[in-house]
Amino acid sequence: MKKIIGYRKLLGVNENAELQELKTVYRNLMKSWHPDKFHDEAERTEAEVKSKRIIAAYHFLVSIAPETRAAGMAEYMNTITTSGIQDFEYKDETLVMKFVDGNHYEYFGVPKALYVKLVNAPALGRFARRHIYESFPYRSASKQPVEAE
Repeated sequence: MKKIIGYRKLLGVNENAELQELKTVYRNLMKSWHPDKFHDEAERTEAEVKSKRIIAAYHFLVSIAPETRAAGMAEYMNTITTSGIQDFEYKDETLVMKFVDGNHYEYFGVPKALYVKLVNAPALGRFARRHIYESFPYRSASKQPVEAE
């Protein structure tokens, strides 16, 4: 959740921002922070760092936007209902679930206590259906680029 809030704050959008608003804000910020716009080496370096963060924030927020999730809903529902959990990992309130069909999904804002309960659950799929799949913001991680931190 911290990641989502931080990226929204960086772009200056709220949680209800639609794809078109994200695109407009992204383009305007990139016009302001494009490294080619700066001639001083220190300013150019700062602009490069800032523009990389803006790009990462934009791509991340687009990947969790309701419109993007709606477009991939059929595949997501197929995966969570018919494919078993192959593996999962947890780091910084982000739970990555890897499914037998090859899809990976990231769930954001998952409390550590819930992760511990998942680890100890007798039936992973049932626990995930009840407590994770529809409870947290998620995105497909199968095709995501590596983000700059």
